[in-house]
Amino acid sequence: MKKIFASLPMAGKSYAEIRKGQESLLRKAKDILGEPVELIESLFTDAPNGSAPLWYLARSLELLSSADYVIFADGWATARGCRIEHRCAVEYGIKILGEEG
Repeated sequence: MKKIFASLPMAGKSYAEIRKGQESLLRKAKDILGEPVELIESLFTDAPNGSAPLWYLARSLELLSSADYVIFADGWATARGCRIEHRCAVEYGIKILGEEG
Protein backbone atom coordinates (compact mmCIF):
# COMPACT_ATOMS: atom_id res chain seq x y z
CA MET A 1 0.00 0.00 0.00
CA LYS A 2 1.38 3.41 -1.00
CA LYS A 3 1.94 6.01 1.72
CA ILE A 4 0.53 9.47 0.98
CA PHE A 5 1.57 12.75 2.55
CA ALA A 6 -1.21 15.35 2.29
CA SER A 7 -0.03 18.96 2.24
CA LEU A 8 -2.62 21.58 2.95
CA PRO A 9 -2.75 25.02 4.51
CA MET A 10 -3.57 24.59 8.22
CA ALA A 11 -3.12 28.04 9.76
CA GLY A 12 -6.35 29.30 11.27
CA LYS A 13 -8.26 26.08 10.56
CA SER A 14 -9.99 23.87 13.11
CA TYR A 15 -9.07 20.25 13.66
CA ALA A 16 -12.30 19.23 11.86
CA GLU A 17 -11.54 21.43 8.85
CA ILE A 18 -8.03 20.03 8.55
CA ARG A 19 -9.25 16.44 8.91
CA LYS A 20 -11.88 17.06 6.21
CA GLY A 21 -9.20 18.43 3.87
CA GLN A 22 -6.94 15.43 4.50
CA GLU A 23 -9.77 13.01 3.80
CA SER A 24 -10.58 14.79 0.55
CA LEU A 25 -6.94 14.59 -0.57
CA LEU A 26 -6.78 10.92 0.39
CA ARG A 27 -9.83 10.15 -1.78
CA LYS A 28 -8.24 12.07 -4.66
CA ALA A 29 -5.01 10.09 -4.25
CA LYS A 30 -6.93 6.80 -4.33
CA ASP A 31 -8.69 7.89 -7.52
CA ILE A 32 -5.45 8.93 -9.20
CA LEU A 33 -3.53 5.77 -8.26
CA GLY A 34 -6.46 3.37 -8.58
CA GLU A 35 -5.46 1.47 -5.45
CA PRO A 36 -5.80 1.70 -1.68
CA VAL A 37 -3.50 4.21 -0.03
CA GLU A 38 -2.44 5.04 3.51
CA LEU A 39 -2.44 8.59 4.88
CA ILE A 40 0.67 9.63 6.75
CA GLU A 41 -0.75 11.30 9.84
CA SER A 42 0.49 14.88 9.98
CA LEU A 43 -2.09 16.50 12.25
CA PHE A 44 -0.08 16.87 15.43
CA THR A 45 -1.87 16.73 18.76
CA ASP A 46 1.30 16.30 20.82
CA ALA A 47 2.99 19.63 20.14
CA PRO A 48 4.66 21.24 23.15
CA ASN A 49 2.73 24.22 24.46
CA GLY A 50 3.67 27.35 22.52
CA SER A 51 5.40 25.51 19.68
CA ALA A 52 6.59 27.74 16.87
CA PRO A 53 5.48 27.10 13.27
CA LEU A 54 8.98 25.80 12.50
CA TRP A 55 8.44 22.95 15.01
CA TYR A 56 5.43 21.78 12.96
CA LEU A 57 7.31 22.13 9.67
CA ALA A 58 10.25 20.10 10.97
CA ARG A 59 7.92 17.29 12.01
CA SER A 60 6.12 17.48 8.66
CA LEU A 61 9.36 17.20 6.69
CA GLU A 62 10.34 14.15 8.73
CA LEU A 63 7.04 12.52 7.78
CA LEU A 64 7.33 13.64 4.16
CA SER A 65 10.61 11.74 3.94
CA SER A 66 8.71 8.45 4.38
CA ALA A 67 6.09 9.16 1.69
CA ASP A 68 5.72 7.35 -1.61
CA TYR A 69 3.67 10.27 -2.92
CA VAL A 70 2.62 13.75 -1.84
CA ILE A 71 -0.60 15.48 -2.79
CA PHE A 72 -1.26 19.20 -2.39
CA ALA A 73 -4.55 20.93 -1.60
CA ASP A 74 -5.78 23.95 -3.49
CA GLY A 75 -4.14 27.02 -2.06
CA TRP A 76 -0.87 25.30 -1.21
CA ALA A 77 1.18 27.89 -3.10
CA THR A 78 0.06 30.64 -0.72
CA ALA A 79 1.00 28.73 2.44
CA ARG A 80 4.64 29.02 3.54
CA GLY A 81 4.88 25.47 4.94
CA CYS A 82 3.23 23.90 1.88
CA ARG A 83 5.61 25.75 -0.44
CA ILE A 84 8.57 24.37 1.51
CA GLU A 85 7.08 20.85 1.46
CA HIS A 86 6.59 21.18 -2.31
CA ARG A 87 10.18 22.32 -2.83
CA CYS A 88 11.46 19.40 -0.75
CA ALA A 89 9.32 16.92 -2.69
CA VAL A 90 10.71 18.25 -5.97
CA GLU A 91 14.32 18.41 -4.79
CA TYR A 92 14.27 14.96 -3.18
CA GLY A 93 12.27 13.13 -5.85
CA ILE A 94 9.04 12.40 -3.99
CA LYS A 95 6.34 11.90 -6.59
CA ILE A 96 3.64 14.57 -6.63
CA LEU A 97 0.11 13.44 -7.42
CA GLY A 98 -2.20 15.54 -9.52
CA GLU A 99 0.41 17.95 -10.81
CA GLU A 100 1.63 18.28 -14.36
CA GLY A 101 5.21 17.22 -14.93
